[in-house]
Amino acid sequence: MLNDRLNYKTKWVIRKYADDAAFAASEAYDESVIDGNLLLNEGITRLQNLLTGGGGTSYANSNARIGVGDSATSAVATQTDLQAATNKLYKAMAATYPQIAGQVTTWRSVFGSADANWAWNEFTVDNGAAAAENLNRKVSAQGTKASGQTWTVDLQITWS
Repeated sequence: MLNDRLNYKTKWVIRKYADDAAFAASEAYDESVIDGNLLLNEGITRLQNLLTGGGGTSYANSNARIGVGDSATSAVATQTDLQAATNKLYKAMAATYPQIAGQVTTWRSVFGSADANWAWNEFTVDNGAAAAENLNRKVSAQGTKASGQTWTVDLQITWS
């Protein structure tokens, strides 16, 4: 018996830099790797529409964003945003992202010295301010970003 299935594996990578100079020199003081996340219903629907020519806004460089917030509320497939009430921020993709290498797609956003200076507990990728369809959501306490620090967030999805 043959089984058809699409598998995906997600990995979030958060790199922490003490300041802009350390970021420019690629000298992270900490790197955290977090496996897994939950695909959200609205993201699944958008992927289906894009796959079948149904249209909509893609998760490309010109519109995709990574969001971080301070809510520790468990991920549920029906959520449509980060769950933080006020401490949440979406940042556009870094230049050249997302990238595709083989069967791996990687999104990256850079949160500079004045961005998202609060406890980082939740993460998502959406397809821009106009569409705001969240692909996924991950809840994981990653510490508190301080003013002056730069942190980056990568989402890698391996498809098979």
